[in-house]
Amino acid sequence: MLRDLIIERLSNSPHTFATIAMKIEAQIQSYIDQIPVDKQGDISALHQLIIALKPGCKLWFFEGKDEDGKVVSNPNIGYGNHLIVYKNGSSKAFYKLGISANSTGISMYVMGTPSKDYLNEKYGQNLGKAKITGYCIKFKSLKDLDLNELNTLISQELV
Repeated sequence: MLRDLIIERLSNSPHTFATIAMKIEAQIQSYIDQIPVDKQGDISALHQLIIALKPGCKLWFFEGKDEDGKVVSNPNIGYGNHLIVYKNGSSKAFYKLGISANSTGISMYVMGTPSKDYLNEKYGQNLGKAKITGYCIKFKSLKDLDLNELNTLISQELV
């Protein structure tokens, strides 16, 4: 039901939606190409892994700026659909899972978790060398993670 509502809100005509998807893929590739070389391979591999595990999921690209052009975060790539509902009753379509290069490595964001401790409790023991806070998982390199547990996390959380 939530998925149908999100798709309804996001969908325009098929041609417009396809055009937007192609633009987003180009933005994602441009972002990956501009990441420092030491993180570029991991971000690219993680991007390909997510697409392989969830083919056809909606792609997002957020350049990290608000409506006024002010930088509010690092650029990030998003996957899937999540509806953020604010306390005032308004809502916003957003991605379910996101990735971003940061100053020390890579951040992965999982939106819509049931609690701030959920990710750490469910994946913290087996994920490997990562810092998990709320909806964010930070790690230096993919080699620091247990890839089976990462696959499980992506498969179970990106629905």
